[in-house]
Amino acid sequence: MKVGKLPARTLGDLLSKITLDDRVIVGPNVGVDAAVIDYGDTLLVAKTDPITFATDEIGWYAVNVNANDIAVMGADPKWFLATMLLPPSASEDSVERIFEQMLDACKALGVSLVGGHTETTYDLEREIVVGCMLGETPRERLVKPGGAKPGHSVILTKGIAIEGTTVLAREVEPRLSEADVPEETLRRARDFIRKPGISVVAEARAIVSAVKPSAMHDPTEGGLATGLWELAAASGVGLEVWADRIPVLPESRVICDALGLDPLGVIASGSLLFTVAPEDEAKALDAVASVGVDAAVIGRIVEQEKGLTILDSAGARALPAFERDEIARIFEA
Repeated sequence: MKVGKLPARTLGDLLSKITLDDRVIVGPNVGVDAAVIDYGDTLLVAKTDPITFATDEIGWYAVNVNANDIAVMGADPKWFLATMLLPPSASEDSVERIFEQMLDACKALGVSLVGGHTETTYDLEREIVVGCMLGETPRERLVKPGGAKPGHSVILTKGIAIEGTTVLAREVEPRLSEADVPEETLRRARDFIRKPGISVVAEARAIVSAVKPSAMHDPTEGGLATGLWELAAASGVGLEVWADRIPVLPESRVICDALGLDPLGVIASGSLLFTVAPEDEAKALDAVASVGVDAAVIGRIVEQEKGLTILDSAGARALPAFERDEIARIFEA
């Protein structure tokens, strides 16, 4: 099989075989960020995600990408568990470094590291961290997938592609240097992990405190384009996206051009994709700005039969679909 996520159709077929008990409010589905379980007035939200592309700062990544998927459900990330799988070549120093990265990330988010598992195992060439984040939310603040409606605004925070850019700058720096990407650009890109940062928890909290978003999604593997496809599929709607309003960060553009990648398909953790009714658009943008985060209205929801289109200077075309994340091609090569 190719490097990257399972194809959506394959995953959907597998998930369709699952039987859920009646306390599961949100169960597994393609494009659903986290599970939600009924605990009365307070709901338990659960997520697990591995760190596979990155090898540097994987402890920081593991906490933040899992926390993001809790936050986009309108919940607060609270408790983190980590499974660390180590190759025989790992040193105690490397294990301690990953552990400290996780503790730093947990402290920054107000999360407790409550358990997990660590082992050295055979046939691994690098460290793997699989995170599990638990959170909670009052029932009335839950943001379910599938609430976007025609006429609603589509908003993106920060810009793309934060995680993909920092991973590439850290993991394939020699290749980028050979492609004449300036060192200053690479330095800024390496710092993307913390500035602008791969966490969307602050803006998600601000949004749900100010308005009732109809949908929120964390566009990760497969980039913004895949995130838009997933959001539309969950809601049973179409999308009209305006290419000139999508904020592509300058460093992302340079690095993607150097490697022949489309920024729309590059893993995009750090950006929050959400939809709101038109009357809530200004209030939502103000809420995001109040926590020092930029945001842009990049499109609108349309009827499902109109499909998913992207408009640019050449006119309207189908929104691109990526079978796998663009950076998977780099790592596979």
